[in-house]
Amino acid sequence: MLQILSQLFSKRRKQFWLSIAMFIVVAIAISSIQISLARIVTPTHPLDSLTAQEITAAVALIKQKMPQQEIHFPIVALNEPDKTEVLNFKPGQPFKREVFAVVYDRSQNKTYEAVVTLKPKTKAKAAVLSSWQEIPGVQPAIMEPEYEIAAAVTKADPRWQAAMRKRGITDFKQVVVEGWAVGLVTEAEKSSGARLCRTLSYFKGDRWNYYGTPIEGVVATVDLNAKKLASFSDTGVVALSKENWDYDRRSLSPLRTAAKLLKILQPNGHTFKLSGNEVSWQGWKFRYMMHPRDGLILYQVQHEDGREFRPVMYRASLSEMVVPYGDPNPQWSFRNAFDVGEYNFGTLTNTQELGKEVPENGVLLDAVLADSQGKPYAMPDVVGIYEKDNGVLWKHYDYRSERKDVRRDRQLIVTTTATIGNYDYAINWIFHQDGSLDVRTDLHGLVLAQGSDSVTTASRDSYGKLIAKNIVGVNHQHFFNFRLDLDVDGEANMPMEMTVQSLPISANNPHGNAFVTKHVPLTSEESAVRDLNMTENREWAIASTTRKNQLGAPTSYMLMPSGNTVFFPRQDATIRDRAGFATHHFWVTKYKPKELHAGGEYPNQSNSQQGLPTLVADNEPLIGQDLVAWYTFGTTHVPRPEDWPVMPVHHAGFKLMPVGFFTRNPAINLPESTPINHSS
Repeated sequence: MLQILSQLFSKRRKQFWLSIAMFIVVAIAISSIQISLARIVTPTHPLDSLTAQEITAAVALIKQKMPQQEIHFPIVALNEPDKTEVLNFKPGQPFKREVFAVVYDRSQNKTYEAVVTLKPKTKAKAAVLSSWQEIPGVQPAIMEPEYEIAAAVTKADPRWQAAMRKRGITDFKQVVVEGWAVGLVTEAEKSSGARLCRTLSYFKGDRWNYYGTPIEGVVATVDLNAKKLASFSDTGVVALSKENWDYDRRSLSPLRTAAKLLKILQPNGHTFKLSGNEVSWQGWKFRYMMHPRDGLILYQVQHEDGREFRPVMYRASLSEMVVPYGDPNPQWSFRNAFDVGEYNFGTLTNTQELGKEVPENGVLLDAVLADSQGKPYAMPDVVGIYEKDNGVLWKHYDYRSERKDVRRDRQLIVTTTATIGNYDYAINWIFHQDGSLDVRTDLHGLVLAQGSDSVTTASRDSYGKLIAKNIVGVNHQHFFNFRLDLDVDGEANMPMEMTVQSLPISANNPHGNAFVTKHVPLTSEESAVRDLNMTENREWAIASTTRKNQLGAPTSYMLMPSGNTVFFPRQDATIRDRAGFATHHFWVTKYKPKELHAGGEYPNQSNSQQGLPTLVADNEPLIGQDLVAWYTFGTTHVPRPEDWPVMPVHHAGFKLMPVGFFTRNPAINLPESTPINHSS
């Protein structure tokens, strides 16, 4: 008996110590995760990203102010320091750290903005709530947990269930319900003051690409706080696509023969250098940061000229997007997604992989943001930086001497990708050795499909194209606005419009072949609201008013448009009130630190005009001022069968090019690469 008890106690001791060991292992693992999350070094520059500890301290202080309320945090970000303080900052100097937060009180349906000072002059407290303001009548961006609320409320409603049964769907687990910002709001929705989300339904079945089987005709509007449907619409049964639109290897077999292996190697390492969040490469120097709303932001973009780093741009970011759909059906006309302001573009940035989104010679960087509860979390590998060969940068062959001079074009690309439902958007900042900078957006993903009874194009109307049997791609547009705080050789700048004009036939121009360039200053904000004009090759520049080049002209950077389109909704269309920034291509405003978003600060559930049209209403003077240029470009997408089930990439963007900024070609002194000769 004693022997049995001894064995039993021995076994229990082993279990006890095994449990203790397991506890220690788990504790160490949790600690490691926390350490990994917080491993960012103590900030050494005013524009360093927020650390996990800084986020935690700020959120804790805000929660102390509202201990009884159900509060959420759509945005927790660095409260950008005063521009003058940043420009005058010297390494080693003390600096203030502040956190900006949008705080949503669900219990009261109220929105607040808070600023927490983390390092106040007095050391009595670790943090101080230095600003607290209610923002009446607005709704912040939709937060991730609210999509789950919207789906659950929709599926629980008897009207939705009846609509599914009417379509022969009895297993509701086979249906995916996705949330959308409400877009255009009705007067009743606006007067209710409720926090709303619309939902669309898709039949998933035993497949994973449910976007190929939209349950057309069913749209619900969810009151997220009351957790009930505010409205429901079922316009009738429409056929579901019966084809398999999965695009994995098994579904697409047999696959095309793979291309031969192509390796991108830099055996001597990268040319660019990273120091914290500062990047330097081939004369360029800049800082980067991930923002929960804007996504990737660049700061203090400079170019080295001799021994001098000359400022080009203080801050640059994607400011807003809008995607208006062209079908007047009420179940579609509300769809005009503001992917930055309604969804928080930065929080939807996803992990990238070397050899996929980023070439194998790249570097992937992490970020730390806060979730809707204010808890910091790591976003691994969301920023990619890599060098790319881009063909020939400059070349000349002298046929008399048979001398040939060639320099290869090397680019530095900083990239992120965000996914908003069916669409994926990559934002690329492309630095060139000749001092120019490209902004390129890559549009990927899936067409937002509309269910249809049609199986041939003969019976379709003009609002879209049949891209597969029972699937229509609705005509739509994508508009991007980039905010560019250009400081060309300093903050005292002026905007210029540059055009090319042909001269009439005269005694001085007998053959009518002469044309000249014209430079017109844009003196005020209203006069600087401009549009593209191909007939006069219209372009714009931001020029210094304090520095001239060796030829006596102001140093400047020119915005060179690429492909673009016009905003097709009519002049009196409701969407024009919401998306006023998309109605013109080029805007210039006098710098104001809080004017950051072309579509307004709170576009969710707003039909009122805000953003750029209101920012220019005071018609500030622009000559010799600190200026911000805003450029809108778009693409009109009339879908085609080749866009299905996944679209080939579409590129859109613009270029910033030095004009009289340098004394000569800044890439003229690049060393010549060694030719590689291969025998036949």
